[in-house]
Amino acid sequence: MNSKKLPSTSRSLPIALIRAREGVMKPIRNMLAETGVTEQQWRVLRVLSEFGPLDASTLAERTSLLFPSLTRIIQSMRSKELVTQIQDKNDRRRQVISITHAGQNLIDDNLEQASHIAKRFQTVLGVQNYETLLDLLAMLDTNHLEGNPKE
Repeated sequence: MNSKKLPSTSRSLPIALIRAREGVMKPIRNMLAETGVTEQQWRVLRVLSEFGPLDASTLAERTSLLFPSLTRIIQSMRSKELVTQIQDKNDRRRQVISITHAGQNLIDDNLEQASHIAKRFQTVLGVQNYETLLDLLAMLDTNHLEGNPKE
């Protein structure tokens, strides 16, 4: 019999991250329920609002969406007139996605509530812990884990 045991599920990082994600997403889902956009569509709008027009590959990376999923999401968002998609003038293989006025209005209309949600997280954790948590989570980003882990 193997004497090694897995850590308690209460101390399991993957399970803790899933539980935390659900806690974080609940108020965001409540906000989005009134907007008619999904969590993924909201991420696309947020990234395009922050960074401006992006090629599809960069947008997929910055929204943490798989490229095939992003393609379907963009199609839906185009039909809702939240984004536009045009062929890059210099590289005809690339598609550039931009937020429309309607998409930006959706962000602007929910800015106060989204800011309130973020401030609640900061209040619960404290500003320093909030910033530290973001830094620690960034260290777990797959781009950082591809090298040799520190032992």
